[in-house]
Amino acid sequence: MNRNYREMTENTIFIRSRKAWPDRFKDKVAIVTGGSQGIGKAIVQELCREGAKVSFTGRGEAEGKKTAGELLDAGFDALYIQADMIKEDDCKRVVENTAAKWGKVNHLVNNAYRFIDKGASAGEEDWYNILFTGPVAYARMMKYCEPYMKKEGGGSIVNISSIAAHVAFPNRWTYNASKGAVTMLTMCAAIDFAAENIRVNTVTPGTVWTRETLRGVWDLDAGEKEWYFHELNRRQMMQRCGEPVEIAGAVLYMLSDDASYTTGHELVADGGYINMGQQGVKETALIQDAESGKK
Repeated sequence: MNRNYREMTENTIFIRSRKAWPDRFKDKVAIVTGGSQGIGKAIVQELCREGAKVSFTGRGEAEGKKTAGELLDAGFDALYIQADMIKEDDCKRVVENTAAKWGKVNHLVNNAYRFIDKGASAGEEDWYNILFTGPVAYARMMKYCEPYMKKEGGGSIVNISSIAAHVAFPNRWTYNASKGAVTMLTMCAAIDFAAENIRVNTVTPGTVWTRETLRGVWDLDAGEKEWYFHELNRRQMMQRCGEPVEIAGAVLYMLSDDASYTTGHELVADGGYINMGQQGVKETALIQDAESGKK
């Protein structure tokens, strides 16, 4: 088995953590959409650990309240707002409720996204859902946050994109096209907001262990499950998929003053996936097969 192999269970798949920078976001207020689970939840947690007051959204009220309860019990300032980002009124309400609670908005992370992966079969509803929960919702959130950030003398925004914005996959017209739109939206917004000292950047994750990548996996038998993890890991340059906390670290950097001279930029956190290409996938597979004694 490859050198990064370990038995994959719900208790062992998430093993990484990061050292927080105490008070890096002290007295700052952040909004994270889609913050109840996965990458969004990791971003919320890490922002709280570094001193921010964080409001986050999620469509599932039970899940959102559970996450909020965990954060409040840990002594953090967190606010869950049940919202569906496809609705413009919800976008506006999230920003207004955040400002009403804490008096300002300094940071925004646009993360909420519906995963719709269809090709030529995609219908009008599919396109509407992917675009209006993706780039359109991102644009609306930036629009409503901009006056509050301007009042504070500036702010920072991170839009979560995907390697799907750069790499074509079969039957993925909807997801890949919409993520490509997010990347360009970021660059255009960065130009428009630069004079107000509002930075806008993109963080682009590769394959990360989330609810979507793990959907149905735990129902497989032992052999099928081992094959799934082995095959997905071997396609990465680092021979493993990422964890949500690793994306959170990249997002916090782009939000922070450590990136004060960075705007309109895309930070790719994909374990080298985009750079590897087909030949790289083949070579890493050969290396792993040799290490495991396969012919």
